[in-house]
Amino acid sequence: MPGNITLFTTQDGSHSLKVPALNETYHSSHGAIQESNYVFILQGLNHVADKQKECIKCIKVFEVGFGTGLNAYLSAREAGRNKLPITYHAIEKYPLANSISSKLNYASQLNDESALFEQLHVCGWNKTEQLTPYFSLKKINSDFRYFTSRSQYHLIFFDAFAPGKQPELWDKQILEKCFNMLLPGGVFVTYSAMGQLKRDLKSIGFTVEVLPGPPGKWEMVRGVSVRCECEM
Repeated sequence: MPGNITLFTTQDGSHSLKVPALNETYHSSHGAIQESNYVFILQGLNHVADKQKECIKCIKVFEVGFGTGLNAYLSAREAGRNKLPITYHAIEKYPLANSISSKLNYASQLNDESALFEQLHVCGWNKTEQLTPYFSLKKINSDFRYFTSRSQYHLIFFDAFAPGKQPELWDKQILEKCFNMLLPGGVFVTYSAMGQLKRDLKSIGFTVEVLPGPPGKWEMVRGVSVRCECEM
């Protein structure tokens, strides 16, 4: 990861980070919490919980790009609020230093006095940690291009840097890997609505839903795996 990461405040008051060498930010400048809540919690986690709550006892989530830990943090809060067991795996090639993550203001912005956000960052890598009665986390320090997994997830949060900044992670082969990691009926959700992304997802076997985007974006994408049990 190029150095000189800088912290800035987005329009909803929550922090994000900028990588000057890539001219890229970790979250939308229109609002980091606002974007993550809308894209990954409302259109991802809550969608899966509402659609499959009768048949899923524990939702298994995989995140591509742990980053600031914001998506994991919001998911952990949602798990506790709704007594919804979540097993959360996240892969990150370039973990943030604690000197950076400790400055992020997500907990204070959400009036959360618990140490949950800090625990997400200080817990060990490459092992499962039970952080709350309803939320377990495994952070994987690796490059997703070389990661392998069986079909086991109900939901994938695809939160890599933008296609123009990190094109290798938006390649069709990577998207096909995501498809194969999902259980039948599993959901892939991302902030992007790039035309090539939609075409690739459809050709792989996803049913693609183009949804209104968060503030500052016209659209986002949700894909649903239509693979049946006999293909596994």
